[in-house]
Parts: sequence; structure tokens; C-alpha cells
Amino acid sequence: MNTTARVIQSTGSWYRIMKEDRTVLDARLPGKFRMKDIKETNPIAVGDIVNFSVNDDGTAVIDEIKERQNKITRRATHGRKGEHVLVANVDQGFVVQSVNEPKLRTGFIDRFLVTAEAFSVDPLVIVNKIDLGREEDAEEIAHVMDLYESLGYGILLTSIYDDASIEELRNIMKEKTSVFIGPSGVGKTSLLNSIEPGIDRPIGEISKFSNKGKHTTTFAELIPLSFGGFLADTPGIREFGLIHFEAWEISLFFPEMKDVQQECRYYNCTHIHEPGCAVMEAYKDGHIAASRYDSYINMVESLEDEQKSTGSRKRG
Repeated sequence: MNTTARVIQSTGSWYRIMKEDRTVLDARLPGKFRMKDIKETNPIAVGDIVNFSVNDDGTAVIDEIKERQNKITRRATHGRKGEHVLVANVDQGFVVQSVNEPKLRTGFIDRFLVTAEAFSVDPLVIVNKIDLGREEDAEEIAHVMDLYESLGYGILLTSIYDDASIEELRNIMKEKTSVFIGPSGVGKTSLLNSIEPGIDRPIGEISKFSNKGKHTTTFAELIPLSFGGFLADTPGIREFGLIHFEAWEISLFFPEMKDVQQECRYYNCTHIHEPGCAVMEAYKDGHIAASRYDSYINMVESLEDEQKSTGSRKRG
């Protein structure tokens, strides 16, 4: 007999799956799924909906992986090819940055927003640790808020010491499947502990040498929330690589470029060096923020470098 469940934890060889009544089972994935011609490094991800059958010993076997509504991915690491699916079937994704310790990086935010736009995930920007903000940070925070709000993105300032911000975040997450994405050290685990008291996850320290966080979450997990919904807790990632894009397509996921680029002379304009580029004109006229245009160029160049590298390996 097949039953439907959701994958809530992935540790490599074993998975934990949760039925609608919140019963949890340990499950294995048959080798036939791993042998398929897939581009992902992980054939099944946290958030996947599966059909399963139960063994005599009470463990489960995953018989079918349902088609995904959406996914959030990053480029495979450690020299592997393809993509790594961080989480599947989410309603909203929160890109988390901190005011300080470590320093806020708008480039990371922009890469996540492009991925969220491409895979139909509703994004929200969280600027955490506002209690660590110094007087000189106020102007930057205001600029970041104005920038992303003007582009139509929601942005929330949070601190575990600010009950109102935690309650607002809890209300946004209620009855939805959400995911925190951000580098180590920005306070994702602290936010989780505040949102769901009693979980008491260990919190890492900031390296004094690099001013970057140390990993505390080592594998992805989908955590059921007492007030309804789920939160996908993912390992901290330093770089958010783009997958399945052509360089000229990236501008389609920048709201401030999407309409303007229709006036470019060339349909596949990269908006970096071509004559008659309406996007470059908009940037020069101050209608596109410098940080956003810089992020765009970095994304295009990193994709082109990756494609050249892949082409060299194939020829070799």
C-alpha cells in the first residue's frame, strides 16, 4: 500500500518523511532513482512529496517522487557537476543577511532574488541583528530598505531581542512552507530558536579571523512549526551560484531591467558593452542602482567564466 508523505530530513543514505498526521518514518531511496539521468547531485531533497510503502520492520521505502512545484538550487560543490537542490516545494524564501558580524552583502541578496524569480518562489529580504547596528550603519540600512522596496520586494528588519519583529516574522510564516537562505553567522538558527521556542538549536560563533560564521547546520531539514507550516533549515552557504541560465537571460529576473531592455537594439543584449543598450543608458541616468548593476555584471561574468571552463573540460 502506497502512502504520501513529505521529506523533512536528508542525511545522505537515509531520509525522514512525515505523513499528513505528522507521523515520522525513516526511509530509504532505492538505487534505481540514483541511476537515472538527472542533473542534480541529490535525487531527492527536503520538501519533496513522495509515495512510500512500509517494510515489516517499520521503516519505509520511497516508491515515487512527485513532480516539484518549485525548487531552490545552488551549483554543486567539491568539484561535482550539476546542481544541488537545497529545498523543494516552498511557498516563500527568506534571504537572510546581518547588519554586522558578518557584514551585509547585497550581492548575495541579488543572486538569491534572481533564483527566486526564476523558480517562482516568493522572496523576502531579512536584515537580521539590527541590535548590532551602529550609528554609521543607519544610512546603509535605510538605503538597502529603500532600494529593495522600490523594486517590489518585501524587507524585514529583525533581532532576537525585538519581540515585535519576531512576531511579525512568525505571522508571515504561518501555515506556509518557508526557507532561510544565507551565509553562516547571519543568525538563521537564532531566528529559528526565537520563532519556535523549545527547539534550542546550537548556535555557532563568528570567526575572529575571517569575520564569517561557522557552520552549525550540517544537513537540510524541514521543521514543522507549532503555529502551522514548515521552515526549511539549510546549511549556511557563502556563494549562491546560478544554474540553468544563459548570460543574456539574467536581466529578465531584474525587475528594473525587464521592461527597459525591450528598447535595446539587440534582442540578446548583455547590457555590458553593446551599442544602443537601453539598460546601460538607464544605469547612467541613475534609474538602476549601482549595486544592482554591479551584481548583474558579476553574475554575467561568473556564468561566462563557468561556461568557458566547462567547454574547456569537454574539449579536453
